[in-house]
Amino acid sequence: MEFAKRLQPLQSNVFAEMDKAKAKALAAGRQLIDLSLGSADLPAASHVVDAIAQSLYDHSTHGYLLFHGTQAFRQAAAQWYEQKFGIAVDPETEVLPLIGSQEGTAHLPLAVLNPGDFALLLDPGYPSHAGGVYLASGQIYPMPLRAENDFLPVFADIPAPVLAQARMMVLSYPHNPTSAIAPFSFFKEAVAFCQQHNLILVHDFPYVDLVFEEIDKEKQQNNSSSHSPHSPTSSLAPSILQADPEKTVSIEFFTLSKSYNMGGFRIGYAIGNPKLINALRQVKAAVDFNQYRGILNGAIAALVGPQDIVKTSVEKFRQRRDAFVNALHRIDWHVPIPKATMYVWAKLPEPWSQNSMEFCTQLVENTGVAISPGAGFGKFGEGYVRFALVHEPPILETAVSRIAEFL
Repeated sequence: MEFAKRLQPLQSNVFAEMDKAKAKALAAGRQLIDLSLGSADLPAASHVVDAIAQSLYDHSTHGYLLFHGTQAFRQAAAQWYEQKFGIAVDPETEVLPLIGSQEGTAHLPLAVLNPGDFALLLDPGYPSHAGGVYLASGQIYPMPLRAENDFLPVFADIPAPVLAQARMMVLSYPHNPTSAIAPFSFFKEAVAFCQQHNLILVHDFPYVDLVFEEIDKEKQQNNSSSHSPHSPTSSLAPSILQADPEKTVSIEFFTLSKSYNMGGFRIGYAIGNPKLINALRQVKAAVDFNQYRGILNGAIAALVGPQDIVKTSVEKFRQRRDAFVNALHRIDWHVPIPKATMYVWAKLPEPWSQNSMEFCTQLVENTGVAISPGAGFGKFGEGYVRFALVHEPPILETAVSRIAEFL
C-alpha cells in the first residue's frame, strides 16, 4: 500500500518517542510527573460548563452547524477583541470559528500555498505550524530563534531566493516553547517586511492572556500614565493587528484553551484580513460543519461573562513559575524567569548540552519526570528542554528534587 509523499515529513515525531519512554517508566513502577504537555490542569469556569450542559437538552443544537449559525459566537469574539485591543472587527467578514487555533494554522497553508512555495516558520516553533505546510506540499524555511536575539527572528538573514518563493510567515508571541515575548516594534517591523515582500502574516496567539506583567512593575508604572488601555506599547502581548490595523496582510489565531481552560472543548477563532478569512472558510467548508453549537454557547459565556477565571489562572501559573524557577536555581540549574506562557525553556547542562532527546528519555525512565526535548520543536531547539507548569508547586518541587538526583 502506497501513501502520499506529503506524509513522509510527518513520520518523525520525538513526542511519540517520549510517549514510549513514559510508558516504559510506568511499566517499571515509576510515579509519573508529566511536565511535557502544555495542557492546563485547571477547570473551565462553572458558568461556561453550565452553558454547555444546558445546550445538551436543547434538541435544536444537535444538528449540523453552518456558518450563519455561528453568528452569535462571531459577534462575541469581535466584541472581545475590540474591548481588549481597540481594533474594530466585522464579525461577518473578519471572524471565523475554529476547532482550536491549531486547526487554523494547519489548514491555512492549504488556502495560500501552491506546491513548492515557501513558508517562513520560527525554529524552534510549534510542530503543527510545520505540519500544515507539509500537508500543503510547501517548503519550510526555518527562521532561527537564538537567545542572543531574545528569541526573535532576524528578517534580514532570510535569503532573497527564498523570499522570491515565499508566500507566508508564521509568528507566535508569547512564544511556545521559548516563552519569549515580542515588543510592538518587532510586530511593526514584521508587518512592513511582509507588505514589502507580498507575504501573508500569520500570528498564532494562544498565550494572549498568560502574561505576568507584574514582574516588571517599574515598566508598567512608567507606562500607566502615558498610554491608553489599548496601547500596544504598554502590553507584553500586543496583537499583530495593532501593528496592521487595516488588516492588509495579517490574520491572527486565538483559542479558548489557555485563557479559559477549555482545551478539551476544542474551540478557537481567526480574526483578520477578510480575503484570508474567506479563503480559510472555503477550506474549512470542505472539512467540517463547525464545532457543536453547545460548545460555542459555552465559549460565548466565557468571552462575554466574568473574566475572574483568567486572572485566577494567570496568578496560579505565576506562582508555579516562581516556585519552579526558584527550585531549579537551588540545584544550580539557572534559567531565566519567563514573562509569559505556562512554560520554562531551559538550556541543558553538560554533558547533555546537545542531546535533549537522550536527556528526556533517560530522565523519565529513571525518575518518572517527563519533559519535552527542545529538538522536538526544531533544529534550533536542540540544547534546550521545555517544562510545562501543569501541576501545583509542591509537585513541581518534587519534580525538581528528582531531577537533582538524576543530575
